[in-house]
Amino acid sequence: MTAHTTSRRTGRKRGGVALLVSGALVAGGLAAAGVAVLTPGTANASSHREAPLISGEPQYDNTDVYAFVSPDHPDTTTVVANWLPFQEPGGGPNFYTFATDARYDIHIDSDGDAQDDLLYRFTFKDHRKNEDTFLYNTGPVESLDDADLNFTQTYDIELLRLKHGKVASKHKVAEGLPVAPSNVGKASMPDYKKLRDQAVKELPGGMKSFAGQADDPFFLDLRVFDLLYGGDLSEVGNDTLNGYNVNTIALQVPNSYIRESEEQPVVGIYSTTSRKNAYGEFTQVSRLGMPLVNEVVNPVKDKDKFNASSPENDGDFLKNVTEPELPKLVEAIFDIKAPAEPREDLVEVFLTGVKDLNQPPKVTPSEMLRLNTSIEPVAEPKRLGVLDGDNAGFPNGRRLTDDVLDIALQVVEGELVGAENDLSDSVDANDKDFEKAFPYVALPTAGSDTRAEAASAKSGATGLTGGISSLTASWGSNTVMFASAATGAAAAVLVIGLGLIWTRSRRRSARGTWLG
Repeated sequence: MTAHTTSRRTGRKRGGVALLVSGALVAGGLAAAGVAVLTPGTANASSHREAPLISGEPQYDNTDVYAFVSPDHPDTTTVVANWLPFQEPGGGPNFYTFATDARYDIHIDSDGDAQDDLLYRFTFKDHRKNEDTFLYNTGPVESLDDADLNFTQTYDIELLRLKHGKVASKHKVAEGLPVAPSNVGKASMPDYKKLRDQAVKELPGGMKSFAGQADDPFFLDLRVFDLLYGGDLSEVGNDTLNGYNVNTIALQVPNSYIRESEEQPVVGIYSTTSRKNAYGEFTQVSRLGMPLVNEVVNPVKDKDKFNASSPENDGDFLKNVTEPELPKLVEAIFDIKAPAEPREDLVEVFLTGVKDLNQPPKVTPSEMLRLNTSIEPVAEPKRLGVLDGDNAGFPNGRRLTDDVLDIALQVVEGELVGAENDLSDSVDANDKDFEKAFPYVALPTAGSDTRAEAASAKSGATGLTGGISSLTASWGSNTVMFASAATGAAAAVLVIGLGLIWTRSRRRSARGTWLG
């Protein structure tokens, strides 16, 4: 596996069906039909602002989890977990920090029983050199211990070993490790990569750790248009998260540390955030394993409950998987028949792992990333992972380059039960190249990089334009658009649009393990 082998579709005409699904938001409400909504500042992606409560607490909001066999060290597994979504790079003078009253946890289930066997806990502390200035840094920063870096954070790592849901032992892995700062700008941090490299730390036992700001590695097009202003539809097929940063925790661990045995190499991985209350007690407020589950699988009534839950209780949400809402919506709007229920194929993908690929022998159905640590990385990763015959990719873990939105669309619409399709949002890769070495995530966008510069770097826009009056509904033509409006009890209604491009691409020659 190389760090970034897929490329964006640039300057290429896209065939297939273009869809615009419009809905409405009542002030203070949620997205119509439970579909995630994106717009700068108030947005949803994989698990960005996906539930009512966590949307107001971005420091605790876990956005995405990645777990993959390390491409340059295949005897290890790398876990990347992200928090604090939609960071505008220039958001000073108080830039983006990990919360000091939180526990950021990476959970590992080594035997498939839906209970933690290992838990790596990250906790953070603030440090300020000069309280008499409002500045994040008082001059150019050349190193993490530079006197001009006024605000810094450090973190500790603790390993908890558990048996039958109870903590059996605790071990301090590291303490006082430096956090890479927010990328204020070129004047303040002329060589940010140098600072990033200094924040990568080798730990005892062949482990590595990193915490700090990074480019958001999730890529997709969920453009939102305010149709009250005319709905400019000229920018389809662009990465909506281009230019946004996140806070990243990355941990590289030898495979032998986390798997049950060489004979049983499949591990389950997810992350949570717990926040301390006024009584000093910690309450779990965010949870993430598989992407998109708490966005388009769980309905609104279950989203906060899921964020506070544990995998052993995932039977509470089983109906959301076996009787999913999204295919019904697609059928109602576009007359594409939804696959028959119950959706046992989705149970395998989201809850148990795929048989003969990443399913533990005695698995308890539960939602988490499942990674077969015995499958080595490939030199040329395929963005569609297992769907395209690349068993080192999603849903066998999740690599940074995996196009999980396209994979999820195709699977939900029945790819695994005979309804072959090539649904896509036409964003095939991240806007920035990933690094070739740990922590692999791309460098964050600097505060000196303006939004205009970020926008000019985007590519792949089509010539589709027009306002509300130009929306059409003609299934079978090259372009189909569907607009709807909703009203609520509140007086203020914000009409929003969710843009998706459904493209037909060349039929894949290899279907991988899922398709036999």
